[in-house]
Amino acid sequence: MLQNIGFPGLLMILVVVLIIFGPSKLPELGRAVGRTLHEFKSSAKELVSDSKDDVVEMPKEAAGKG
Repeated sequence: MLQNIGFPGLLMILVVVLIIFGPSKLPELGRAVGRTLHEFKSSAKELVSDSKDDVVEMPKEAAGKG
């Protein structure tokens, strides 16, 4: 979805956000978005590490006996 926006589209979105929120609210909005992305990434990493811990490898001897 974001691959089709391009630079002019991103610039238009930035202008609309600037008009809606004003220049004084942009730093606060940026921090909130940054915190949200950080929490999402850390949660995703935690889920991936949990799923890797749950995987149990079979011993080579048991795998060959079928």
